[in-house]
Amino acid sequence: MTGGSFFNIFFILFPMLFLLPQSSVAKPAFFMRDFHTTWAESHLKLLNNGAAIQLSLDPSSGCGFASNNKFMFGHVRMKIKLVPGDSAGTVTAFYLNSATEAIRDELDFEFLGNRSGQPYTVQTNVYAHGKGDREQRVNLWFDPSADFHTYSILWNHQHIVFFVDAIPIRVYKNNEARGVAYPNAQPMGIYSTLWNADDWATRGGLEKIDWSKAPFYAYYKDFDIEACAVPGARSDCNTVSSWWDAPSYHQLSPIQARAYRWVRLHHMIYDYCTDRARYPVAPPECFAGI
Repeated sequence: MTGGSFFNIFFILFPMLFLLPQSSVAKPAFFMRDFHTTWAESHLKLLNNGAAIQLSLDPSSGCGFASNNKFMFGHVRMKIKLVPGDSAGTVTAFYLNSATEAIRDELDFEFLGNRSGQPYTVQTNVYAHGKGDREQRVNLWFDPSADFHTYSILWNHQHIVFFVDAIPIRVYKNNEARGVAYPNAQPMGIYSTLWNADDWATRGGLEKIDWSKAPFYAYYKDFDIEACAVPGARSDCNTVSSWWDAPSYHQLSPIQARAYRWVRLHHMIYDYCTDRARYPVAPPECFAGI
């Protein structure tokens, strides 16, 4: 039995071991109450009384939305069903952003479209104090356009973890002691977009959007935000005790660590840490482990 097969069976038999806690006071977010359209409102459609939304992309425009609040630390997640079929050149993004331009902090999920039959790739990136270029790419081990899957980001004082269906695919640790910037000074909003990125998204821009397949649709539901909201007393976000900053969330659990290694071994296709053409000497955070 291969490592990948063993892990799939293990996850099916023991899914609860991978779940993050739910606060007893947490409330699900709803689009009409907690988000707003940022561009091309005509391309965003509310479904199920605002509990779900449809984003569309056609030759005239893509679209996007953002949270009404910004947050300092916490856990945010959405269920997303990605563009099906020939989605080459499209990008569906879910990210946190400080919206501070040159000194921005940003945590990215970018889902890169593909030609039919090829794996869907998710690219993650971390910007801290204006410095990015920390891309990693993972080929998903399922068809993310066939059904909804959960994508989430855990952000606390110790590390940032990107999850797919509660499986960690990316860890970025707080290495300020090594001189590495960490996003812990600016609140970030929650954003999502569906847009035309065929100049780079699929095979480095070689595969262009086939507009005869348009419009392209992506779907979102089950918005969940457990985070310290700003405005408010920003200092509270550094002092108030919250589950995401409990000692048990300062690092991956042993089971999560095993899942993380499985993803890196079987599904990672690019890591800036090993790209010697870009970084002859790997950046210092690349030696931090998990």
